[in-house]
Amino acid sequence: MAKSTNLRSTYRMNSGHEIPVLGFGPTHSPSSKTEEPTLEALKTGYRHIDSAIMYRNEKACSRAIQNSGLARSDIFFTTKIPPGSMGYERTRRAIDSSLREAGTEYFDLILIHAPYGGKDGRLGSWRALVEAQQAGKTRSIGVSNYGVHHLNELEEYITAGEGRGKIDVGQYELHPWLDRTDIVDWLKKRGVVIEAYSPLAHGYWLDEPVLKTLGEKYGKSAAQVMIRWSLQKGFVPLPKSVTPSRIQENADVFDFQLSEEDMQALNTGEYSPTDWDPTVDSD
Repeated sequence: MAKSTNLRSTYRMNSGHEIPVLGFGPTHSPSSKTEEPTLEALKTGYRHIDSAIMYRNEKACSRAIQNSGLARSDIFFTTKIPPGSMGYERTRRAIDSSLREAGTEYFDLILIHAPYGGKDGRLGSWRALVEAQQAGKTRSIGVSNYGVHHLNELEEYITAGEGRGKIDVGQYELHPWLDRTDIVDWLKKRGVVIEAYSPLAHGYWLDEPVLKTLGEKYGKSAAQVMIRWSLQKGFVPLPKSVTPSRIQENADVFDFQLSEEDMQALNTGEYSPTDWDPTVDSD
């Protein structure tokens, strides 16, 4: 990734729409502690907000967008279908409910949050997403936490002519201690944009010597090194914070570039999720 990339840079998705290369992820924050940090992120320059039904923060994120003074069309706004709403009819209802909850005419992206509900539930939810996209309720669609076997199942459904649509985005926990090479390779071969949630692994690895060494080398924090790693892997990281100084710090990652040698130093080969890991679900 070139050094000229900045907070307003975007990737083009399979849908033809653009997605900012860095997002703000107010996941699991109580509604009362979501609006203010989200508004701070927008003031800092973020234009990509990642919400979800399961996080119960669609309304708070939407209020921040509305109070930012920015045009709705300038902000990329995501929500997700939760495990309890899998299946065609439930997903249809969930989409309409989210639009009402957020008070918006459309989402920029709706993801299936996890591959639960069995094959029929997953494929039914996908069909509902495709219809929502065609109806203008969302501009792009995708999946989160799908393992390669889930992705193959969906691709077979689409290519066999039974289903429609394209996978625009795949969202996963991704960081140097969980790079998911097999999933990433599958998605990249198909031009799917890859989002990295928990790119800081909840701070679990921030005291690792390799991060401290690289932070000192580049004059950056360990968190900034992890976000920069994600960007240079071609991911769209979604760092979370409620602290204004850290919201700013997490965006200040476009004025340096890790060398190839340093990227290799962060190739740990570990598989250490710090969140749930539905990718291994066999249903």
